[in-house]
Amino acid sequence: MKKCVNFPTLSQISSKGFRNLRLLDLTEASPTIVENCIQGRNLNNVKWLCLKKCMIHKLPNNLFNCLQLQVLDLAQCLNLKELPSSIGQLNALQELDLAGCWSLQKLPLSIGQLSALQEIDLSECSNLKILPSSIGQLNALQELHLSGCSNLKELPSSIGQFNALKKFDLARCSRLQKLPPSIGELNALQKLDLSGCFDLKELPSSVGQLNALQEFYLSRCSNLKELPSSLGQLNALQEFYLSRCFNLKELPSSLGQLNALQNLDLSLCSNLKELPSSFGQLNALQKLDLSRCPNLKELPSSIGQLNALKELDLSGCSKLKELPSSMGQLNALQKLDLSGCSNLK
Repeated sequence: MKKCVNFPTLSQISSKGFRNLRLLDLTEASPTIVENCIQGRNLNNVKWLCLKKCMIHKLPNNLFNCLQLQVLDLAQCLNLKELPSSIGQLNALQELDLAGCWSLQKLPLSIGQLSALQEIDLSECSNLKILPSSIGQLNALQELHLSGCSNLKELPSSIGQFNALKKFDLARCSRLQKLPPSIGELNALQKLDLSGCFDLKELPSSVGQLNALQEFYLSRCSNLKELPSSLGQLNALQEFYLSRCFNLKELPSSLGQLNALQNLDLSLCSNLKELPSSFGQLNALQKLDLSRCPNLKELPSSIGQLNALKELDLSGCSKLKELPSSMGQLNALQKLDLSGCSNLK
C-alpha cells in the first residue's frame, strides 16, 4: 500500500477482514489511509507494521491492541511529536524504529514496560532532549541507536541497567557533555560509538569496566583532552578510533595493557606530541595510523616490539625527524607510509 493516497474501498472492508494479517506495510500512506487500515480493525495477529514516512501526528489508538506485534517501523514520520503511554502495552515488541522522527521531543515513561524490546533506533531524532529513567528497565535491549540526536545533553544513570546491551551508538550527539559513571556497568557491551560528540570533554573512569568492549569510537571528539588510565583494563578491545581528537595531547601509559588491540587510529590528532613507551606492549596490534599528527616529534624505541604490526601510516608527520633503529625489527610490516614527513632524515 505504498504511496496510497485514495483508497475508498478500505471503508467497505469488514473489521474482521484483516484478522489473518501478519504483515502490514503502509509506507508513505496518507494519515487517512493509516487511520482506515488500523482503527477498528482486527489486527491481533499482525507481527510487522511499517508506517515509515507517513505524515501522521499521532498513532492510531487501535494500534496498541496489536499484542503480537514484534516490529514497529515509524522511521521518518516527520510530524510525529510524541508516543502515547499506551505503547507500553506492546509486550511482544522486539524492534522499534523511530529514526529520523525530527519532531519527537521525548519518550513516555511506559517505554520501560517493553520487556521484549531488543532494538530501538532513535537516530537523527534531532529534537530529542532527554531519555526517561525508565528506559533502563529494558532488560532485553541489545542495540540502542541515538546517533545524530544533536539536542541530547545527558543520559540517565539508569542506562547501567542494560544487562543485554551489545551496541550503543551515540555518534554525532554533539551536545552530549558527559557520560554517567553507570556506563561501566554495561557488562555485555561490545561496541560503543561516541564519534562526533564535540562537547564531550572527558570519560568517566568506569569505562575501564567494559570487559566485553571490542570496538570503541571516539573520532572527532574535538574537546576531549585526556583519556582515563582505566582504559588499560579493556582486555577485549580490538579496535580503537581516536581520529581528529584535536585537543588530545598524550595517551595514558596503561594503553600498553590492551593485549587484544588490533587497530589503533590516531590520525589528525594535531596536538599529540609523543607516544608512551608502553606502546611496544601492544602485541596484537596490526594497524597503526598516525597520519597528519603534525606535532609528533618522535616514536618510542619500544615500537620495534610490535611483532604483529602490518601497516604503519606516518604520512604528514612534518615534525618527525628520525625513526628509531628498532623499527628494523618489525618483521610483519607490509605497508609503511612516510609521505609528507618533510623533516625526516
